Amino acid sequence: MPKIKTNKGAAKRFKITATGKIKMKRAGMRHILTSKATGTKRVLRKASLVDPADVKAVRRMLPNG
Repeated sequence: MPKIKTNKGAAKRFKITATGKIKMKRAGMRHILTSKATGTKRVLRKASLVDPADVKAVRRMLPNG
């Protein structure tokens, strides 16, 4: 049976933590930052966990993660 390939786009965006949760960077910090509040930008700097509804799809893209 052939090996399962990792989705390389997903591999660059997600990391699996030691406890098995999936970590990601938040969207919205690339441009048009002048109209965003300072508190919003501070929150966006931090990494977050993938929503439980999306975990199954991300795990399918990262079979060897």
